[in-house]
Amino acid sequence: MDLNNKNILILGLGISGVSTVKALNKLGARIFISDLKDQEELKEYISQIKDMDIELYLGTNDVPLENIDLIIKSPGIPLTLDIIEDANKKGIEVITDLELAYRIRPDSNLIAITGTNGKTTTTTLTGEFFKESGITTHVAGNIGVGVLWDMVNSKEDDVFVIEASSFQLENTKLFNPKVSLILNITPDHLNWHKTLSNYIGAKKKIFKNQDKNEYTILNYDDPLLRDLKDEINSNLIWFSVDNKLDRGIYIEEGYIVINNGSRIERVLKTDEVKILGKHNLENALASVSIGWVMGLDIGIMKRVLKAFPGVEHRIEYVDEIDGIKFYNDSKGTNPDASIRALEAIEAPIILIGGGQDKGSEFDSFILSFKDKVKALVLLGETKEKIRDTAIEHGFNNVYMVDSMKEAVEKSYELGNSGDSVLLSPACASWDMYKSFEIRGNDFKKAVSCLREE
Repeated sequence: MDLNNKNILILGLGISGVSTVKALNKLGARIFISDLKDQEELKEYISQIKDMDIELYLGTNDVPLENIDLIIKSPGIPLTLDIIEDANKKGIEVITDLELAYRIRPDSNLIAITGTNGKTTTTTLTGEFFKESGITTHVAGNIGVGVLWDMVNSKEDDVFVIEASSFQLENTKLFNPKVSLILNITPDHLNWHKTLSNYIGAKKKIFKNQDKNEYTILNYDDPLLRDLKDEINSNLIWFSVDNKLDRGIYIEEGYIVINNGSRIERVLKTDEVKILGKHNLENALASVSIGWVMGLDIGIMKRVLKAFPGVEHRIEYVDEIDGIKFYNDSKGTNPDASIRALEAIEAPIILIGGGQDKGSEFDSFILSFKDKVKALVLLGETKEKIRDTAIEHGFNNVYMVDSMKEAVEKSYELGNSGDSVLLSPACASWDMYKSFEIRGNDFKKAVSCLREE
């Protein structure tokens, strides 16, 4: 795709926006940037591109489109913005950086990973498989920095392991990875996608352009994914924690095994996988599935699985104070993710939850408490909604707080030696924090202050 002297408008100057600017500048495009934030709010990002020839429209989306050839939007920007609707009427294509990366290098070794939960862990783990195999690997997409800058600086044999969100996939048209993976689908981001059907439709775009030259990997244990089998035109590979498969990756006699249809090969014992929880076993199986279809050495995958500690902010052990263990699961941004965290942590649990309302219901979240959760500490935009749901289901040991520091102090006050305090909000962070990472770091800071006190 030749972008030299093309007029490209970037909507949203965040992490992926900076990556896009750098890539487009190297490719010779004329760059325009629009963001509703002002210069002071964006100074961190502007400083990274200050020496480039760009035209800024800050604090507004009122941008003249007459000469714009293409619009690259930040994934989270809603499609209902006036400027996007205006672009559609004018026939100006609107895509995300994921689509543009594919168009720039359509023959690249792209591995795309999506799902409601487990994307970051699986993407990071898969990246470690390739790196340990001596392959130049770029772990990108919805994790770390945007994919474009790495793409324009890559070599033909490089591998890209991409975490792809529903927001990024929504505006893809030609995107076609060599391997696509969907881990699971549960309701999420319904405030953005409006319906579960729309959300699933966005996820399905990860495989819609694939054919028999590519692979699609799906979780057999997810009924929504099993129902997609007739829509797959590529080589379909299943993985399963709960079921023995005629072909695929599953658990047998306590081992992760690979069954190619005629021969079964053991990878390692499930209790040798370092990361905790059944959901992380699913993530491990998914990564092994990718490694298998890409021809990686099983011994290397085994070695990585025995050493991989997981990712920050996902069931991350923080500290133990007076016999009370503290875990940071700030990446639990929807009810299903937090349910998985609760399954992985030993009872009794004091749970800190609440955050931005993404349109989720919390009934299954509360019902998952069973006898494991002894107290619920809530903060953020959804605290009343979650409290009311808890009381409806007969869970009354609920405490309301206004800050993370207060949440940690209250949890410690309620705890006894042998208890676990788990931050797993079941909600997005954007009501109180700019990201789940900042929220998780605030939790860790509060725990550190508690120790000092």
